[in-house]
Amino acid sequence: MAMELIPIGTILAVLTNQVIKTAQAAKDVIFEKESFKVLSKHLLDIEPVLKELQLKKLNDSIAARKALEALEADVKKANALVEKYKNRARFYLLVKCRSIVNEVQEVTRDIGRSLAALSLANTEVLAGIYDQVDRLQNEMQRVQFESSHSQLQIVDKLKQGLRDQKLDQGFANAMLEEIASAVGVPVEPSEISRELASFKKEKEEAANRKERAEVLFLEQVIELLSQADAARDYEEVKKQYYQRVEVIERYDATEQHIHPLSPFLCCISKIVMVDPVSLCTGTTCERAAIEAWFDRGERTDPETGELLEDTTLRSNIPLRQSIEEWRELNYCLKIRSSKAKLLSDVDSYVEEALSQMQDLMRENCVNKDWISIAGLTDIICSILGTTHNKIVKSKILVTLKDLVEGHARNKEKLIEYHGWDHIVPCLGRDSIISKAAVELLFELLQDRFGWNVSVCRKLSQQCSVIIFLVTLLKGPMKESAEYAEKILNKLFDVDEENISSAAKSGWYKPLIDRIVQGPESSRISLVRALVNMELVDSNLKHVGEEGIIPPLLEMVVSGNIESKELSLSALVKLSTCRANKELIAAAGGLPIVLELMFAPHVHSIIIVRCSEVLEKIYSDDDGIKYLVDKNGVQLELESIITSLLVLQQNANSSHNVQRHALRVLLGICKFEAGLVKKAVLNADGLFLVLPLLDDSDSEIREIAIHLLFLFSQHEPQGVVEYLLKPRRLEALVGFLENDDKADVQMAAAGLLANLPKSEALLTLKLIELDGLNALINILRSGSMEAKENALSALFRFTDPANLESQRIVVERGAYPLLVNLLRVGSVTAKAWAAGLIGDLSTSSPKLTVKPKAGSWCFRPSHVRLCPAHGGICSVSTTFCLLELKALPYLVKLLQGEVHETAHEAIQTLSTLVQGGSSHRGANVLHDADAIKPILEIFTWGTESLKEEALGLLEKVFMSREMVEYYGSTTRLILVGLTGRNVREVGRLERKAARVLSLIERYSRSSTSLLSGLFG
Repeated sequence: MAMELIPIGTILAVLTNQVIKTAQAAKDVIFEKESFKVLSKHLLDIEPVLKELQLKKLNDSIAARKALEALEADVKKANALVEKYKNRARFYLLVKCRSIVNEVQEVTRDIGRSLAALSLANTEVLAGIYDQVDRLQNEMQRVQFESSHSQLQIVDKLKQGLRDQKLDQGFANAMLEEIASAVGVPVEPSEISRELASFKKEKEEAANRKERAEVLFLEQVIELLSQADAARDYEEVKKQYYQRVEVIERYDATEQHIHPLSPFLCCISKIVMVDPVSLCTGTTCERAAIEAWFDRGERTDPETGELLEDTTLRSNIPLRQSIEEWRELNYCLKIRSSKAKLLSDVDSYVEEALSQMQDLMRENCVNKDWISIAGLTDIICSILGTTHNKIVKSKILVTLKDLVEGHARNKEKLIEYHGWDHIVPCLGRDSIISKAAVELLFELLQDRFGWNVSVCRKLSQQCSVIIFLVTLLKGPMKESAEYAEKILNKLFDVDEENISSAAKSGWYKPLIDRIVQGPESSRISLVRALVNMELVDSNLKHVGEEGIIPPLLEMVVSGNIESKELSLSALVKLSTCRANKELIAAAGGLPIVLELMFAPHVHSIIIVRCSEVLEKIYSDDDGIKYLVDKNGVQLELESIITSLLVLQQNANSSHNVQRHALRVLLGICKFEAGLVKKAVLNADGLFLVLPLLDDSDSEIREIAIHLLFLFSQHEPQGVVEYLLKPRRLEALVGFLENDDKADVQMAAAGLLANLPKSEALLTLKLIELDGLNALINILRSGSMEAKENALSALFRFTDPANLESQRIVVERGAYPLLVNLLRVGSVTAKAWAAGLIGDLSTSSPKLTVKPKAGSWCFRPSHVRLCPAHGGICSVSTTFCLLELKALPYLVKLLQGEVHETAHEAIQTLSTLVQGGSSHRGANVLHDADAIKPILEIFTWGTESLKEEALGLLEKVFMSREMVEYYGSTTRLILVGLTGRNVREVGRLERKAARVLSLIERYSRSSTSLLSGLFG
């Protein structure tokens, strides 16, 4: 019936019913609910308008009928749209969400425009609700719908992945998970299979509609999602594999390929079809090939040439299933062949098998499951652990990566098979193998949502993985280093112990970063790990340069007792490196440590750690330079020393505290002589330290003796008074006898050396208590520093005024030791040894037994007289240095151009020409060739040394014979001295003049060179 013949009221009634029906149906659409809900609401808002028109008897005009016709057509479109999307596949609805929203939006706007036209045609009738109608039509015409942001994100991610050819199983798993979650489908194989089947029907319907672009897109989506684990029931996959294996068992073991049947081949492309479709003539072609055929304008059957009346394409599902089965049989043949090659133990066959496996996985993702089901994963893992062939090893790692990529089940199996045991060692191989290994490792640690934390924890248990990854991180291969760093950072998040392991392997930055930025508990555990590490100097320097010191100092300032103790312990460790001392000083660390150390009510362990830091700082000779504030200004050292001494008075100070505080005090005093004096005189340091010689702690006693060695230079009398008390001197002798502690011997001997030689009682008691023997024993076996101090201490026993003491020194074997030190000692030891020999030699003339006058003819002919002393000499009775064979070594000391030793040698040689024996002594010096080196002193010696040389020459030139030998040479040398400045005559010039006078007196030449020089 024509529309014009139907009463307008009837049309209005029918339209009202259609609007209500469509509005109700729109409410039931489950996808894009919001858009359809808005459409439904607007339709329901139109219902009162239509009823109003019915009540007011709408004018039957052409304009009114046309407006109603347009509105009816638009409502029908809306109804069709609702029906179209009401029961469609949910996956399909999601990927089409943007298109669906646009369709709903467009139909809503169309209805709004039709409503506006209807309103204009019935202005008078709708006058009462005009504003309501106007608002409604405006809203509908301007409506703006959008899909949910999360849905759009999923679709965009999917499309981008397809554009980027990101078709791996991992991406498939992730996309399926997101799509299923968005549309409310459980991620179960049965549910997913059902949904994918519906999705495939949507694709076939699109193909029937010849929507080629949509078909292509849907094919790509279906192919991707079909690769996901949840898209396949594993038991079904296994069942299908074993069914195919039963079939191929009929084929020869060497068979690797079944040729395709001719129906499998496309008549156009001549290759095996993937998506076979049938024409109306029954001919089957590859869909893409026949579509291209039609695109070229062809309308004939490509096989028969028959003209096609219908170009509709129908999927040939039975044929497609047969082709898929043929392909699967070939997959199984290749898997069987690969297994045989892997078991052959021939490297070339193994390589072929691995290449074949890679091809299979690229061809169809189901082969990842089938290869695993066939046991090939276990076989290649075993080969990986045993083969030495680098190519095979690398290829296995690449194959394993392909096998597990995006495949959760294969990852689990590889890990359960202890694949770590074979993969991790490969991280330490050459760059190609290690790169493949780290990429495989990275893949194994991933799941659909990112990092698989439980697997990361398992990897952490591999003892060598951290060191291998750190090695890769520091290696030349950038890509491997990036993977290694990503894995390490995740392992650090999983377990902080891994941070410590990385630091032990040489990568300190994560540890330092976590100490700087981490929570208090992390900082404490990581600082403890740092304290327990074995670090060489270069490692310590690197740690300091990475910025560890400021956060450690912050922990010292603001942490709890545990935090303070650990951070101070770390600073102790770092302070063994010189570069770190500078960094600690620059960061203002020393004032912080000192303030904490001397603060009231501080736990003893904190004082000990502070002391240890200071002790390490002062371990270098120039350690004092580090005792500055953060601006580089020197701290007040005197107050520091005073505070350290006060700690010794504190009754609550434990031995541990005292011990370390004393070490710091010793460290400062060792290198600052001025501070030693202040400590002794201003802070009563001597009287605070002396009682420590009686302490029960041996180490405190030893440090005390070192300090007293330094202090005794400024307050020796107080030390003497203390030592003369009962049992004090025995303790000092005990230090001298301690052969196991050379430094203690050195300090004890030095202490004795500093004490006044005039203290005869002290000397006597030392002899009684075997102190002298202890000093002599040091000359035999002590360190050179101890020998130097022992030699200096021996001077109290060799005073020429105390012959008895000298005799005891000689009797106890000191003399030969002194001569030996002239030969092999240090400069100081040689000088002290020469001086001691000089003391003993001074007594030789009065101890020498002279032959009685007039009785020489009765003297036994075998008795030899000393050429220097003119009597009977020996080492033991007269301390004669000639008898001791010391003279050549003393002469040698004159030739070394060393002022210290030359000075002592001259003084000792002068004992040979003292008193009435100068002529004999001069002859001895001449015979020993000593005069020439004495004369050479005037070319290099200091004024004081030259004066000593002139004093000796004055005695030598009492002999006319010596003047004859050396007068001319000496005259030339001394004239230069006396003639330097006639008006400024000093001691040196006067001594030179006296020697010249002697030369003139005994010279055969009477020409005086002195006339006019001196009045």
